[in-house]
Amino acid sequence: MSRSHVSVNFVLPGEFRKVAERLFPKDGFSRNQKPDVKAASEFAKALGIGVEYQRLLALGKNSDELKTFLRHFQNNLDLLIQKTWVEEHEERRKEKLQNEIPSLMVAIDNEDFPRAIEEYNAILEELSYLFFGAQSEKEDFAEYTFRIDAQMGLFWWYGDKLALLKELSEKSNSRDDKVLWAVLLLGICYLTNF
Repeated sequence: MSRSHVSVNFVLPGEFRKVAERLFPKDGFSRNQKPDVKAASEFAKALGIGVEYQRLLALGKNSDELKTFLRHFQNNLDLLIQKTWVEEHEERRKEKLQNEIPSLMVAIDNEDFPRAIEEYNAILEELSYLFFGAQSEKEDFAEYTFRIDAQMGLFWWYGDKLALLKELSEKSNSRDDKVLWAVLLLGICYLTNF
């Protein structure tokens, strides 16, 4: 999500703070500090998707099992969008969002993970609006979702932090596709099981 939906005074709940800040440090990434696969795996456990995530992470990117999983993700995301009730004047947002899914899937297929993360981030921003309306655009959106459900709040917090990965790869002029895939897979796995 491109603009921050986490107020400056927000403190992650204690049970998530350490694992979340290992993946996305509180003060951003320093020059030598990058997320790693282990931090992503720990974050998956906190999201309640640890076992499924580990299984998927171990699969080859071209395996039939992963391709099947990604089809399930695409279908589930499409269903989430279709089943979300919105005012009649916002139906175009749903259609536009559904049209963005194929571009995400192409980026994943091409293993263009910086682009895939950017596409996924844009999808999450629109999806949060479809789910939560104008509340999703407020500074305290993360806090709001934590009050509804802690793991769901952690997921939307993660969505808010994804833009940091793009900034990190632009600053360092290098990217670690294994880590980018691991972090992207967190969100894919969570929404597939939503």
